Amino acid sequence: MKSRYQGVIFIIISAFFFALMNLFVKLSGDLPTMQKAFFRNAVAALVALVLLLRDPKQFKTVKGNWLWLIIRAVAGTVGVVLNFYAIDRIGIADASMLNKLSPFFAIVFSFFLLKEKPKLIEWIAVLVAFAGSVFVVRPTLGVEVIPALCGLVGGMMAGLAYAFVRKATQNGASRNLVIFFFSAFSSLVLLPFLIAGYKPMEWWQLLFLLLSGLSAAGGQVFITLAYSKAPAKEISVFDYSIVIFTAILGVIFLNEIPELFSYIGYGIIITAAIIIWIYHLRRDKKVKELKETEKKSKE
Repeated sequence: MKSRYQGVIFIIISAFFFALMNLFVKLSGDLPTMQKAFFRNAVAALVALVLLLRDPKQFKTVKGNWLWLIIRAVAGTVGVVLNFYAIDRIGIADASMLNKLSPFFAIVFSFFLLKEKPKLIEWIAVLVAFAGSVFVVRPTLGVEVIPALCGLVGGMMAGLAYAFVRKATQNGASRNLVIFFFSAFSSLVLLPFLIAGYKPMEWWQLLFLLLSGLSAAGGQVFITLAYSKAPAKEISVFDYSIVIFTAILGVIFLNEIPELFSYIGYGIIITAAIIIWIYHLRRDKKVKELKETEKKSKE
């Protein structure tokens, strides 16, 4: 129970950092997506390396986790690139909501990969959430839907990544190692794209990219902590606090006001997440009461 509460706190803090990251990415202006993604991950890699060097024994936890770390890094890299592409072309609140479908995808991937078995109500909530995403994406036959679809797929890849975060940490991998491996791996993958399409930056653009990287590092630290403390299906609802943070930041700094259909989609998706959360609270309460009853009967 204590671990779950810690997971809730960590995931809300993570959401705030990622909201800041999205804002700084948008504020950095007209730069290539790959360039933005590189700086985001390079800075995060440096922060994670510093944390690792404080306790070098953490490097040894890579043993037996290479596969999980590589899959997590590949999925995370694709997710970041698609998310940044969406952020640059649609509102940060919409992009954040699509990216934060990741907890629902994490439930799906956890079922197939981690053998965690969601109940029927959880599957229903997943379907409802995906239905809500239609209001945010607003699919059409035109190319204007592409950024939103990229945001949706980015959320799916993030869900896959977080499922393997839990797999790796359950198997003994250090949380800081997971963050460093992903950030360093993605930086190396993105480096050739950075060199090939590099666009000179003003000082303020560089500043915002560095701030996006620092924010991403904070978000990674706390979300890794969150998913190592509790299963995604128990704490994922609180990840949606990012929508509140990004909506406020978008209005204040970018003058972005989401459309009515977006609000409808937000409401549907968040409602689905709340249903799952309430279900787990009630289930855990019943299990606790049952154990207490059995304990008293034995006495």
